[in-house]
Amino acid sequence: MAESQSQRCPWCGDDPLYVHYHDTVWGRPEYDDLALFEKLCLDGQQAGLSWLTILRKQENYRAAYANFDPERIARFDDQDVARLLADPGIVRNRLKVHSIIRNARGFLALQDQGVGFSDFLWDFVEGQPIQNRWQAFEEVPVTTPESVAMSKALKKAGFNFVGPTIVYAFMQATGMVNDHLVCCPAHEECRALAQ
Repeated sequence: MAESQSQRCPWCGDDPLYVHYHDTVWGRPEYDDLALFEKLCLDGQQAGLSWLTILRKQENYRAAYANFDPERIARFDDQDVARLLADPGIVRNRLKVHSIIRNARGFLALQDQGVGFSDFLWDFVEGQPIQNRWQAFEEVPVTTPESVAMSKALKKAGFNFVGPTIVYAFMQATGMVNDHLVCCPAHEECRALAQ
């Protein structure tokens, strides 16, 4: 096991929560509409912060935002916003609080048009994870043409906190791209999941 740990992608360090996230979530293809909605919202909350900060608050976010049920979130009113801004378990930034409500409305608008959220997102990678073969963390980009295109489409659909860098982090996390380093044991696991 020590050999695998020394080869794991370096960004997760040795924090047990981060290591577990790396080993069991990051890079694994996700196709569930609601899971993708939650992850996109949480990635937007990361703006200006570390992902570990948001990961530690994930359960608090689920409690605060009705388990990321877009129909319930879309009905949040000024009283809900005040409640969220007073909640020490989440990032209490007015723009970020409003962004999740706005994103829920965007999600529902896509549904009303007959567009499934998973299909909408996965179309940017033609329905299959992009398999990268990075040797070093420094090679991994922060944006790609696909993340730029997805960002523009999400903004047009009414979402915010979905810039190209946030969107690329989301694509990595949800397995739309496999950016595990080739020396990482998870690289081949994610490749196998994509087939």
